[in-house]
Amino acid sequence: MNDYSVAATDGGMGDLAPGQRNERASGFAAGLRTYLTGFALAVILTIASFWAAQTNLIYAPGVSVALVTLGIAQMGIHLVFFLHITTAPDNTNNVLALALGVLIVFLIVTGSLWIMAHMNHMSMPMEALMRQQS
Repeated sequence: MNDYSVAATDGGMGDLAPGQRNERASGFAAGLRTYLTGFALAVILTIASFWAAQTNLIYAPGVSVALVTLGIAQMGIHLVFFLHITTAPDNTNNVLALALGVLIVFLIVTGSLWIMAHMNHMSMPMEALMRQQS
């Protein structure tokens, strides 16, 4: 036996994902501990985002990259600790539904930006419009 299976049989966490609940420790305290861990990590990432936006220690063009990175990390924390999206076999439908939702949002945003850019390109300039009306 490896160390993970020994830890799982001794009542330890074994090789569970951070947001996945242990079958033996599925009581109120274990669930609360998972949510409080996620909440603490989310608060830390929020404070880090505000710090990154207001500090002069980060190179100015790199602030947006830092904020996007912290935002993606916070989305991961929410998915794992609050929505319990893990790589477990029983979460396949949840992961597929999440992927479909992300695809739909991507298509809507990209399509909207494409339409607005095309409308802006095809519209008459404001100066020509003003000359035509007078």
